[in-house]
Order: sequence, then structure tokens, then C-alpha cells
Amino acid sequence: MADQPAAPRRRGAARTDELLQTTLDLAAEVGYAGLNIEAVARRAGVGKHTIYRRWPSMSALLLDALSRVWTTDLDYRDTGDVRADLREQFLRSGPALSGPPVGPVYRGLIAEAQSDPALRATLHERFLLTVERRTLERITRAQHTGELVENANLEFAAEVLCGTLYYRHLLSTRVVDEGTIDQLLDMFMAAYGTAGRASGPAV
Repeated sequence: MADQPAAPRRRGAARTDELLQTTLDLAAEVGYAGLNIEAVARRAGVGKHTIYRRWPSMSALLLDALSRVWTTDLDYRDTGDVRADLREQFLRSGPALSGPPVGPVYRGLIAEAQSDPALRATLHERFLLTVERRTLERITRAQHTGELVENANLEFAAEVLCGTLYYRHLLSTRVVDEGTIDQLLDMFMAAYGTAGRASGPAV
């Protein structure tokens, strides 16, 4: 008897996952401009009310759908070599950020957010800050193990590392290839790395 109430919640979670995946599949086919609640409902074979019970708007649905795939690409490995771990993650996350379904839909949301302060704040909290925090966590661990200089405030460094790649991926036509990532990491390690440094924090 005690286990019976859990069954509807499992069904609800399964339906939510199905709708998120349907949204991603449709986004890959039609892009941001072709997405709306009606189209997702038709593809999923449900009524619009099924979607609106879970998400108040198309933007909210898209944010959850993107989070479903994008956040897994933000995870860092920890091999004990911070430069190698940053490089591996940047190379792995780049295609996810620039290609479908994440890239086109995310760019569409960014455009919409310019006239929607609430959406802009949500994008910042759920995506940009998440990227920066996970990067900060990885480089802070490297600071604690002596790979990076002591007492340096790494928050700005994390913002610069992520912001550079986001700018290129989302707002410019410049490529983000291995050479670009290597140059960025060389600058970072020259400023904050301890290898070859006599003493003292980065200026």
C-alpha cells in the first residue's frame, strides 16, 4: 500500500521525459522558428493542455529540453592535469553548443531574451552561470592541488574562459578549433599556472 502513490509520479516523469525528447527531435528538424506548443503536441500525440500543465510557455519548455542534453556536456574530467581537462571539455562541448538541436535553439532563445528580461535572467542563471560554476570548480581544485597559483581569484578567469568560447560559438563567424582552444589555454596557464613560476600569485 505504501508504494502505490509512487506509480503516478513515475508515469508523469516518463511523460515529461518523452515531451522533452520530442521537443529536441522537432528542434533538430525545423529549428527555432518552427517550434511551438501546437507542433510539439502534435508530434507527441497529446493535447496542448498536457504540455501547458508542465510548462507555461514555449521558452520554458525549450529551456528544460536544452538542459536535458546540454548540462551533461558541461561535466569536467579530473585527471590531475587541469589544462588537459579544460581542453577535453572545450573540444567535447563545442559541437553540442554550435550544432543542432542546442545551437540553433539557444541562439533563438538569446535573441528572444533581448526583449524579455525574465527570460534573459533565466538563461543567465541556468546556462551561463552553470557553465562558469563548473569551470570554476575544476580550476579551483587545480589551485588546491598546486597546479595554479595560490590566492588568485579565479572567478574572472572562469568567466573569460567560458565567455571567449561562447562569443565565438554564438555571436561570431570565427571558428573554434583546436588551435583556438590551445591559444586560450596557453594564455590561462601563463597567467595562473605554477609551472616555471618562481613564486607569487598572478597579477
